[in-house]
Amino acid sequence: MGAVTLTYSETSAGWPSFYSYIPEMMCGMNSYFYSFKQGKLYRHNTNALRNNYYGVQYNSSISSIFNPTPLQVKVFKTISLESDQAWSATYNSDMHTPGGSLLSTYFVEKETDWFSFLRAEASTTNFRLRSANGIGDVFLVDSTDLAATTLTFPFDLGSIISIGDSVYYGATPTLGGTIINIAARVLTIDTTVVGGSVPGGGDFICSIKNSVAESHGVRGHYLEYTLTNTSTEATELFAVKSSIFKSYP
Repeated sequence: MGAVTLTYSETSAGWPSFYSYIPEMMCGMNSYFYSFKQGKLYRHNTNALRNNYYGVQYNSSISSIFNPTPLQVKVFKTISLESDQAWSATYNSDMHTPGGSLLSTYFVEKETDWFSFLRAEASTTNFRLRSANGIGDVFLVDSTDLAATTLTFPFDLGSIISIGDSVYYGATPTLGGTIINIAARVLTIDTTVVGGSVPGGGDFICSIKNSVAESHGVRGHYLEYTLTNTSTEATELFAVKSSIFKSYP
């Protein structure tokens, strides 16, 4: 954290807030708050443009933590905001690092709350998460067309795999490509994606769901989050909630 203004509250006998702006002097008078910067006098909370101090625009942010039953490993499935606007969010846990992030546009208004599923970072590839699914040993590989390489299996693939999933192969998982088509026993993958390569016959194949699209949640003893709002208008945030349940390995 860079230089900030730290405030003390006599009512709570504590230091409740950080402010991005750094005045040279502050004072309260006649129910108004005044500050000085570079020899100029400013009166706060009087214009419609919020989070603008001394000609610089800032964001609002708040950090907190979900930590019920701290000795249990939990899955944090959702986050919802009792607010008149959606906020963006970043989050992580002790067992999910790097964590994830949500744009404000990911939130959907449901029953007066702004609601979103928690998901991993797009760059995250963690084979221990529920988004990873083993498929089995590939029987035949046809890479005549690298953008449409076919993997044939000696069994039906079922319904757990989806178009858009990433395919990995080998004992030490190596990226093969992205699934573009699924038949009964045949996967078609695009191996021309960045980092992609062609599996060999007999390789073990697994797939990982798109980390942005999937909603397996975040696993850990706690969830630490930061909400950010870039609005220049007045906004209110009343409460932050999450759907949480015990994780059973």
